[in-house]
Amino acid sequence: MQDNRNGSEARFVYNLSKGNLLAFNTLFNEYSGRLYRFAYGYLKSEDEAEELVQEVFTIIWEKRAELKEELSFKSFIFTIAFNIIRKHFRTKSYLSGYFKSLVYDDMDMQTTQDINYDSLYQYVNELVEKLPLKRREIFIKSRFEGLSINEIAETLHISHKTVENQLTDALKYIRTNLNRESLPVILFCFLFYMK
Repeated sequence: MQDNRNGSEARFVYNLSKGNLLAFNTLFNEYSGRLYRFAYGYLKSEDEAEELVQEVFTIIWEKRAELKEELSFKSFIFTIAFNIIRKHFRTKSYLSGYFKSLVYDDMDMQTTQDINYDSLYQYVNELVEKLPLKRREIFIKSRFEGLSINEIAETLHISHKTVENQLTDALKYIRTNLNRESLPVILFCFLFYMK
């Protein structure tokens, strides 16, 4: 599906919407590995990353009749995955496990329940939109689409070092525009500052 990706993907999405299992398996094989890496980058758990991949494709199968062939399938599945991950981070027990591994052991966990995650993500997205075009594209491909540095370099026909530098600059810009003392910054580091 690498060649003529857009046309091929549209055809597979259309066939999937009609219940074609071969189309489903083809799309699964195309995206499951990348989706797994994306999930693992956030969750740091092989089992949970695998479960997330299964959950995303279960949702895809259940909603297959609603799919449109003009849909960007990649964007659709990564949006589903991102929303599932956000739900994970909203639960007290999940957050507690992460915070206990930090130097913030004495932090009042009630504070973590008071974070408006949607506002945080909206604000981060607003900052991302202010990045220079190429830098923004690289950041989105890395953090929202789950591509590796090598994959981004190959896709955009730029050097590995350029991708690394642009990512570093993007993260630095976003971090400096957040309140350094606030808990959302800590969460931001969990979600985005992972190489």
